[in-house]
Amino acid sequence: MRIVIINGPNLNLIGTRSPEIYGTTTLDELEALCHGWGVEAECVIETYQSNHEGDIIDRLHAARGADGVIINPGAFTHYSYAIRDAIDAIGLPTVEVHISNVRDREPWRRVSVVSDVCVSTIFGRGIPGYRDAIRHLTARAAWPVETIAYGPDSDNVGDLRIPRGESPHPVAVLLHGGHWRDTAARDLLDPAAVDLTRRGWATWNIEFARVGSGGGFRSTTADVAQAIGSLSDFAEGHELDLSNVVVIGHGSGGHLALLAAVGKSEVPISAIVALAPIGDLEAAHEAGVGDGAVEAFMRRTPEQSQERHVAASPIMNLPLGVPLLIVHGDEDERVPVSISRSFAGRAADEGDTVVYHELEGVGHEALTDPTMPAWVKVIDEVDRLR
Repeated sequence: MRIVIINGPNLNLIGTRSPEIYGTTTLDELEALCHGWGVEAECVIETYQSNHEGDIIDRLHAARGADGVIINPGAFTHYSYAIRDAIDAIGLPTVEVHISNVRDREPWRRVSVVSDVCVSTIFGRGIPGYRDAIRHLTARAAWPVETIAYGPDSDNVGDLRIPRGESPHPVAVLLHGGHWRDTAARDLLDPAAVDLTRRGWATWNIEFARVGSGGGFRSTTADVAQAIGSLSDFAEGHELDLSNVVVIGHGSGGHLALLAAVGKSEVPISAIVALAPIGDLEAAHEAGVGDGAVEAFMRRTPEQSQERHVAASPIMNLPLGVPLLIVHGDEDERVPVSISRSFAGRAADEGDTVVYHELEGVGHEALTDPTMPAWVKVIDEVDRLR
């Protein structure tokens, strides 16, 4: 697989230009990192940078023999319909990347004229956004994906992958983490989705409203419920087994997965798999998880009463009434493992069927990375739910 990475105007100055926004990584260092990520993903990376619109268009045209494109158009993002048309004309899956959170800066930076011809837009993740773009393109190439709208909003979509082999297929609904913020998106679980599909699971990797794009407790949980319920709309045509639907969530997605069991979904949930979940909002608030992420999700100030957390916190809604698999690494740097210890213990006390694994020496991201040993433990347990 060959991926062309194109950086636009002023990207040659990263490392020295506004390091408080773009970081201290230079373009040469960025390109070296991308080549390394390409080796990990077993693909060939070609890199290019120009400050000139016409040169970028020519390089896009020359990329037609490649398998995918990653582009950071810089300021051209906001007005170059010529670059937009070039992306559209070459017909390659293209990922738009921005180092900074363009939705949290000047209003004019929030406008992109190229997004509608790209398969994904990644922003606000810093330099690792390029790594995520590479992973997204390789995941798309690894297994066919159908993107389906489950509601009227732009975030009401999910990626459906169907396994080969005997049907009907058990379904794994995937809920990504990222502290409920819109800088995170469903591409984070692409590698997990591909591996699960290879193992015989139909995967429904969903997007939903997040903080920064209209999300918050009520709107986000409503989207998740709607996405799970929408499986009934296309189950027959895709040979899905709706008697075996497992919801798998990571981090804040683990919180949403646990909370999905509280409501009455149109599609019954067979089990919940919560990976490093935020199962107790008050404990997460007190621990400062995500630097104010809980407050932003709940739209509350730190001084407001914890009563606001009751409806939104899984631990306050026990028992959940479905089998629970909870996995957490003891070196998790984003969600304290103590939250899962407490949640799993109380869930068992309240009568829920709970399997709890605390993995020694494991951090947060390893739980969803198929190249890591922690994922083997996760997937072995998930396969037992089939």
